[in-house]
Amino acid sequence: QVQVGESGGGLVPAGDSLRLSCSGSRLAFRNAFVSWFRQTPGQERELVGGVIRTGETTFGIDSVKGRASISRDSVFDMVYLQMDNLKPEDTALYYCAAKLDLPMYVSRWPADYVYWGQGTQVTVSS
Repeated sequence: QVQVGESGGGLVPAGDSLRLSCSGSRLAFRNAFVSWFRQTPGQERELVGGVIRTGETTFGIDSVKGRASISRDSVFDMVYLQMDNLKPEDTALYYCAAKLDLPMYVSRWPADYVYWGQGTQVTVSS
């Protein structure tokens, strides 16, 4: 059974940085499309950004562009979300999601992803 897991969340003051990590047991991330989503209570899960097999990244939220980066480590089969200059509005439960198949791009629709982690909470204090 494939399991995806996130780590690295926490409570930080505004302006700080965090790096979230995503790992997948029995899932070779080098072959997967891996994306980060976030969700706040009562809201839809939204795409933060994702990385395709070639390493090219796409971001789904204008407010994180320029403050977020996604990278993958093919040696350790990890995908990272680095977020800098965090703001209180970045507070959310962050999920890692992965898929191996269609669609062959970073999709903003959660239903397109097969493997999901349990989420890691990021709380940014003002």
